[in-house]
Amino acid sequence: IKDMSGILLPYTAYDLVKSIKEVTNLPIELHTHCTGGIGEMTVLKAVEAGVDIVDTAISPLSSGTSQPATESLCLTLKDSERDPQLDLMKLNEIADHFKNVMKKFEEEGTLNTKVLMTEPKTLLYQIPGGMLSNLLIQMKSLNAVDKFQAVLDEVPKVREDLGFPPLVTPMSQIVGAQAVFNIVTGERYKVIPTEIRNYVRGLYGKPAAPISDEIRKLIIGDEEVITVRPADLLENSYEQMKEEIGGLAKSEQDVLSYALFPPVAKAFFEKRAGK
Repeated sequence: IKDMSGILLPYTAYDLVKSIKEVTNLPIELHTHCTGGIGEMTVLKAVEAGVDIVDTAISPLSSGTSQPATESLCLTLKDSERDPQLDLMKLNEIADHFKNVMKKFEEEGTLNTKVLMTEPKTLLYQIPGGMLSNLLIQMKSLNAVDKFQAVLDEVPKVREDLGFPPLVTPMSQIVGAQAVFNIVTGERYKVIPTEIRNYVRGLYGKPAAPISDEIRKLIIGDEEVITVRPADLLENSYEQMKEEIGGLAKSEQDVLSYALFPPVAKAFFEKRAGK
């Protein structure tokens, strides 16, 4: 269960986990965020409902747009049926290390303390924690942190314009970038990233809701929207990739890795081969 925006409410989490458990024996993992201030409560109710795995973060890197603190959850569940029985002394050692890391990030200005704050409005914006962090970085690089709230207000508007795409990578970054451009330039859709155009063209699949003719025309003009499966438009290049990478590839998986990440995969294969 991936709650990237941290909007899964505690009792909803309980009902969801219970319902899934009734129809499958597969292990259930919950990933949520504390952005809206409900992450810890959501995790606890999910634990009560029988969730098998929950994602947490060591305390210095927890809360805010991150996950609930590992140590706090361990202490909460101590001596209960769901006690994870982790070594708290070792967890404290890890926490002490990352306290220094966090201090360094704060001093360097790498860490913006806004990401550590609780923002219940997230439950309305439905913006993922990682997306919030990225937006802050973008606004800082543009010397426009003062317009951060305006960008947050713009995100749900852009999302509605685009047919309510789920704010999961890569769409969260794409929608966020468009919201930033709309606010920073002072004019909506004056600057339109290629990814937004491709999305409206249909290259990311069919939107959850229709995109209005007005928005479509604004973004791609009179271009035709594809109605087929986007992948069907791609040429089969497996044999070409296989020939390019040659003997460095030892398996089909290697060829696929090269097709997806050519420079990175090739460098890795060369290092593996001792070249």
